[in-house]
Amino acid sequence: MGTPPIAPPTQPIIPTKRKARTSPSKKAAVIKEFGETTIPTGFKSNIHCMTIVGQIEGHMVLPPQNKTTKYEHVIPQIVAVEQNPEVEGMLVVLNTVGGDVEAGLAIAEAIKGLSKPTVSIVIGGGHSIGVPIAVASDYSFIAPSATMTIHPVRLTGLVIGVPATMDYLERMQDRVIQFVTENSNISEQDFRNLMFKVGELSQDIGTVLVGKKAVEYGLINEVGTMSQAIRKLSQLIEENKFQGGIH
Repeated sequence: MGTPPIAPPTQPIIPTKRKARTSPSKKAAVIKEFGETTIPTGFKSNIHCMTIVGQIEGHMVLPPQNKTTKYEHVIPQIVAVEQNPEVEGMLVVLNTVGGDVEAGLAIAEAIKGLSKPTVSIVIGGGHSIGVPIAVASDYSFIAPSATMTIHPVRLTGLVIGVPATMDYLERMQDRVIQFVTENSNISEQDFRNLMFKVGELSQDIGTVLVGKKAVEYGLINEVGTMSQAIRKLSQLIEENKFQGGIH
């Protein structure tokens, strides 16, 4: 009898490693908490997009049915942008009704303090304390149909100790006015006139500026679109590189 043929050695089957997929529930949670979606694979951006939407939530937790931007979520994003060498600029997209004054000013100061180029664009609306956030960036845009409401600082609910409270509100209002006028081209007198204008808002004093009007007053730099804002940010990034990263 002949020797049976020897079968050739077989290679062990190594299972291919699949890329971890983000579950739909996890994606939904990211969108809900941060207003962000996952970036398509294979694309790497040097720009961080930060959204300020709904009502800006401060020290008080708002009802769950309110769409909010939580400042304790926004501040770490700004810190991460500053520390991450792969991020070269930040685009701030606003569609907010306003909210907590101190939280809004904290966000605005954090944006202003970044060493990397920043551009903001108001789409829909950038109302109330959204105004300082919009002007905190190096360059600002507003969509043609977007609006910005300027009105005095106010409190809701029961007020105890009216004289002291009014003095505190006035000083807080001065902080807002000072920040806006220092970081835009509007004069303090013009901003105060808009803030205390009577007859334009049905149940309040103040002014609503639509698109081009915000630029005419010097509050916003330019009327534009999202693509224009991104191009401007890319331009500022290149200028920043040319200057050796000094911003």
